[in-house]
Amino acid sequence: MKRAIELVYFEGCPHAIVARERVAEAMRSCGLQEEWTEWDLMDAKTPDWAKRFGSPTVLVDGEDVTGAGPGASAMACRADGAPSTSVIVKALVDW
Repeated sequence: MKRAIELVYFEGCPHAIVARERVAEAMRSCGLQEEWTEWDLMDAKTPDWAKRFGSPTVLVDGEDVTGAGPGASAMACRADGAPSTSVIVKALVDW
């Protein structure tokens, strides 16, 4: 079953680059093709639902891999930084 993987971020958030690298690493370790959707919070074309997440947020099938939910306003870097590769792998395997 193919998973929907998404990265919500904004340019300038120092954790966004690390999150992108960890998504790729997690997908490789699961034997998945490195394909995912990215939503830039600064882009007017980003859907409103994605704009409620902080940067960076990794979603697998619409669920934040850390278990956190969206906030009311999300134009901020997440205090917890980028999710670890192991957390992303667990989400890819468990969901």
